[in-house]
Amino acid sequence: MCLYRQLVFFLIAGNVLAAGDGIMVGAGVEGDSASGISGSLLGGLSITDKTWISGGLAKSSVDLPRRQTLETLYATIDFDYLFDPVGIRAGAAYWGDPDLLDSNDWHAALYWRGDKAMLEVQYERRDFDFVIPRTELFPGRTISFDADGIGANARFDITDLVSLRLSGMVFDYSVEFRPAENLDIISLFSVSRLSLINSLIDHRAGIGLGINRGLRRWEFDIASSEGAVDRSRTTSTTVRFLTPMTRRTDIEFGLGYDDSEAYGDVTFFSVFVYFYGVD
Repeated sequence: MCLYRQLVFFLIAGNVLAAGDGIMVGAGVEGDSASGISGSLLGGLSITDKTWISGGLAKSSVDLPRRQTLETLYATIDFDYLFDPVGIRAGAAYWGDPDLLDSNDWHAALYWRGDKAMLEVQYERRDFDFVIPRTELFPGRTISFDADGIGANARFDITDLVSLRLSGMVFDYSVEFRPAENLDIISLFSVSRLSLINSLIDHRAGIGLGINRGLRRWEFDIASSEGAVDRSRTTSTTVRFLTPMTRRTDIEFGLGYDDSEAYGDVTFFSVFVYFYGVD
């Protein structure tokens, strides 16, 4: 489940939470031109008018040159409490494949939500196990390391119809990566935007513009990140369109393009459906 999906889910969840007791469920698929595909389930429950529990589950599949298929699991759960206008969120997540690269994550956020703006600061702790496979020139080994991430998100309602979203995060790793020595390792994993190695980023930043047209919404996003292992840069451009299907159901279509020094040029497409069960 990508960062954008988490951000959008928390924004929508916050709006549903403000409306009162309710439930929200989302599901969708994403595929790319490098034969990567993923499926996601999202859910949230409003316990009280100020307490929200949310979670997500995603699984992706990528074809690798030296291994038939790589399957990656992502799972997260979060607890959100709004003091109004200040709120806190804390949670845990798992991401990866235990035979190659996986991570146990803990994260927390402090945010302020006003009528026209939302500001949030984040902290994330990631504990990795990286299994470097055996090759003709390398016997293979397992490396355990960790990373601390500090970030921020902001959303501003410029007008009643237009909003601006900013996000950024930087990570500090407990090991020093040497890009020139890791090229063979990177080639095992970097074939798609869903590849495992793309979870190891040094920093990322993004900007998004949202435009409401009645009950419909357009999102235009540009994001950039730099890999921690090989210092490769990836720039992503995405357009998404959200529209109602029924009184309680929305559908979202997404189309995007990645320009990556690690895995080349990739086009991706996504479809998500959201159900809102608000009393």
